[in-house]
Amino acid sequence: MTKLIYFAWVRERIGKAEEEVELPAEVRTVRDLLMWLKSRGEEFESALQHPEVIRVAINQEHVDHREEIGGAREIALFPPMTGG
Repeated sequence: MTKLIYFAWVRERIGKAEEEVELPAEVRTVRDLLMWLKSRGEEFESALQHPEVIRVAINQEHVDHREEIGGAREIALFPPMTGG
């Protein structure tokens, strides 16, 4: 099982802060994960309508969307950071 954690407006649109999931075998990269999540319902589709802007951390380390998920224990998804 992999723990998925959602932050900020990703969490608000999905409607939950975290969940434990069994990732399908075909979900090998972060990009695969985002596409799989989008297929899980309207709330995920809304949160991930522009997956290229979603930032991801695997086991608390920021990664690129091409990164292999491997045996990740925890994957966090959050929107891009803005500052001022």
